[in-house]
Formats: sequence, structure tokens, C-alpha cells
Amino acid sequence: MGKNLAGKSAFIVAVLVVFVFGIVGIPHGGLKQSITDRIHLGLDLKGGTHLVLEVHVAEAIASATDRDVARLQADLQKAGVVGATVGKTDPSRPQAIVVSGVPVAKQSDVRTVLGNSDYSIYDVASGSNGSSTLTMKQSAERDLATRTVDTSIETIRERIDKLGVAEPLIQKYGLGENQILVELPGISNPGQVEEVIQSTAKLAIHAVVGGPFATDQDALQANAGVLPADAMLLKGTGSAGAPEQVWLLKRASEVEGTDFRDAQPSQDQNGRPNITFTLTTEAGDRFYKYTQEHQASSATPGSMAIVLDNKVREVAGINSAIRDRGEIEGGFTKQQADDLSLMLRTGALPASISYLETRTVGPSLGAASIRQGVMASVVGMVAVMLFMLVYYKGAGINADLALMLNLLILLGFMGFTGSTLTLPGIAGVILTIGMGVDSNVLIFERIREELRAGKTAVSAVQQGFAHAWVTIVDTHVTTIVSAGILFLFGTGPVKGFAVTLVFGLAANLFTAVFVSRLIFDTILSKKDRGAALSI
Repeated sequence: MGKNLAGKSAFIVAVLVVFVFGIVGIPHGGLKQSITDRIHLGLDLKGGTHLVLEVHVAEAIASATDRDVARLQADLQKAGVVGATVGKTDPSRPQAIVVSGVPVAKQSDVRTVLGNSDYSIYDVASGSNGSSTLTMKQSAERDLATRTVDTSIETIRERIDKLGVAEPLIQKYGLGENQILVELPGISNPGQVEEVIQSTAKLAIHAVVGGPFATDQDALQANAGVLPADAMLLKGTGSAGAPEQVWLLKRASEVEGTDFRDAQPSQDQNGRPNITFTLTTEAGDRFYKYTQEHQASSATPGSMAIVLDNKVREVAGINSAIRDRGEIEGGFTKQQADDLSLMLRTGALPASISYLETRTVGPSLGAASIRQGVMASVVGMVAVMLFMLVYYKGAGINADLALMLNLLILLGFMGFTGSTLTLPGIAGVILTIGMGVDSNVLIFERIREELRAGKTAVSAVQQGFAHAWVTIVDTHVTTIVSAGILFLFGTGPVKGFAVTLVFGLAANLFTAVFVSRLIFDTILSKKDRGAALSI
């Protein structure tokens, strides 16, 4: 018996040492610093910024179909279908592409091209006069929307990480469609981070069809009141310091943000900030073909517009063919050049985003929350421990030790896993204390019943733990399942509550049953057979 108790005691001590290490790690810079390095504070405790963003997935769908319009036009020309028109005729249906003007003799060639696997994501419907309408399948739209949101999350996370924001929370927001939750604890410059996220770097280079015009009406008049199906109007300055004007651009971009492999802040010949960029191999080949055909010395010279966030930032002539390296000039400040190059390096968002909610928590409010939360935990724990001592006498010491060990193991869990402690997480700690007391009450009351039935102290303890065990496991498992659901579908603070609750319940099973039982067995081993138990 003695060896068995000694082995169990050694095991408990080893567990406690492991979880103490989980709380403090290797001490450096003082005990408090070591603990704060291991147990991270959430937004509501540390202060920071809470954002809810909406991703405009319709833009990604429109961009995808714009690219397919250009590709389909090229494929039809390769197949010898001359005179066919490919475009999107209905602005309210960006997922639909219309092929019209197909000669009767070439309709079979068109069907062959449309049967290509490149267009398998579209449903093809035949119309009058040999026309065809390609409509993106709903499953393909859903997949594209999901990829767009996922890519946006990863891109925003990479940008935030580059800025050095510690412990950011960036995930899908379960309360809305195509929304993202961003929480940045301890952020020192929320304005800069907000600008980096808000400037979505939806950068693209478009061919200039016409302009500049003073107004949209002027642009329409210059085109007989009807815009070409493959063109669009965008406003912008076109150069640094110029007034805002209107430009007619080709709808499909020649190069867009996802084609950028690298971007770095630099300076032009006059020492003004600009950005140098490098394209992917495929995009470089495509861009070289376009710039070679439209350089100033060619038969069809042209210009290109650099569009950022649906604004024309720069319009430039094409002096020579450009393959995979180029420069972006636009009257940037040094900070703007640094931020834009960062966004392009970390990947362009596939669609623009807008803010649905912005909320800031100050550090002072977070500090007050910590004080109040810790005070509530301490007062609650002290009150519970006093109650257990008064009501259960000597056995109350057993319960109090189990509660303290429970809290120690819970904090160790959080330290090892790098979990973030939030204000709801503190509520989870308090609830864990209550669950721990509940377990001890179940065990102690069962032991009292066995003693009243005339059992010896040893037998009463054995029967008390054996009968209470099933009930304790049942209550803990059902609560853990509920906490798991909260973790899967909840937002950041709710997840914090669920995490601390699950960790606390797991620790409680260990302390209320294993540790508490060992303490009872140790006490009984030192008592004479038939001696009374203080409970």
C-alpha cells in the first residue's frame, strides 16, 4: 500500500512540475515576463483592434470570366472562326459570357472549342442565330467564392505577420456570408494596419482604349453613347498631382495582382519613391507579347493604365517591350511605397474588401478587465474554499488542494499550447472552479451516505468514488461536447471561453478523482482501522 501511494505521489509531483514549466517556461526577464510570454492575452485583455471585413466575391467571378472572354476569343481565332464576338452583355450577370456573330459554316467549330475542358465550369446554352451563352455553374461559383475568401484570409494574415503584430486572429466570420474577422491584440498603430488591410492591392494593368475625359458623359459621347462590351470606365488622376479624370479601359487586365512574384520599394531617377516589380514567368510572357505589340515604335502604339483599388493611379506610354520586370510610379510617399510593395510581395487579394465593423479596445480598458476578472476569480475561489472547509471540515482541505492543482494544470495547458486568454476565458476559469467543486460535492456526499449506512471509512471512500465516478464523467463529457461546439462555430472570445473550459474540465477529472482519492488514501493509511473520517 505504501509503495503504491509513493508511486502515485511521485507521478502527481511529476505532472505538477511539467505544468509549472508550461506556465513559466525557462525563466528570463523575471517571473512575470516569463508567464506573459507563455500565456498570451486576447484582444479584450490586452487592447487592440477588432474588424469585420466583407470580401466582394462578385469581383473575383467577374475577373475570372473577363479572363475567359479574352481566352475564348483567342481560341476561336485559332480555330479559324472569324467575325465572332465574345463578351458579357448583361452587367447584372458577371458569370455569363455570350458568343454571337458566328457564321453558319463555323458553328460546329465553335461547339468543338466550347467542349474543351478549359470551359467545363460553364453550362453552355444555344441561342438564336448560332449564338451561345456560357453560364458559370453554381458549384463553380461556390468554389470560387470559397477560394476567394480563403485566399483573402491567408493574404491578410501574411501581411499582418510582416508588420509584426503578435497573436493576430484572422478567420472566417460565422455570422455573415463571405466575411472575415480580424482581431489584432496590442496593436500600436491601428491606422497603419487598417490602411494596409483596406488598401486591398487589387492591382491590375489594363490597356487604355480612350481618354482621358472630364466626365462619364463625355466618355459616352465620344463612343456614340454606347461603351464597347469589353471596356469599362474608371476614374483616376493618371499621374501625380493631376486632377481626377475618366479613362476608358479594356475590361480584361493584361496583368493583375496574382501575377506579381516580388515587389520592392525603390526610387526613380529623380529620387522619388516608386516600386519595382517582378512578374511570374507566365505573366511575363503574356505582358511581353502585349507591350511588344503596342510599344511606341509599333504599328499599333498604345498606353497602359495602372489601376489600384479601382482607381487609375498612373497612365504610361509603352516605350519598349517589358517582360517580367518593371516599375510603378505614382507620386507615392515613402510609407505608401513601402506598404504597397509589402502588399504585392505578400500576394494580392483576389477581390476588394469593405469594412462592416471596426471596434477598438484601449489598453487601459484591457488592464481594467484583467484586474476585475482576476479579482472575480480570486474572490470566487476563496469563497468556495472557505465553504468547503466549513461544510466538509478536514475533507474540505482535500477539495481546496484539488482546486488549486486544477488551476495550476489549466494554466500549464494554456502555456504549452500557446492559447490566448480572453475575458470570456477568465469566465471559463471561474466556471471550471465551480465544476471542480461540484465534482467534490458529489464524491463527498456519496462518502457521507456510505458512512451513515455503517460502512468503514476505507469502504466508504472506495464506494463514494466508485459510484460518483459515472456521474462526474457524464457531466464532464456533455459539457466538453458543448464547449467543442462553441469552439467550432464561435468567434474569437467565445473560442477562448471554450478552450479554457475544456482544459479546465480535463484537469478537473484528474484532480477531483485521482489527486483527491490519493489524499484520502494517504490520510486513511495513517489512521487506525475504524477511525472516523473528518467529512
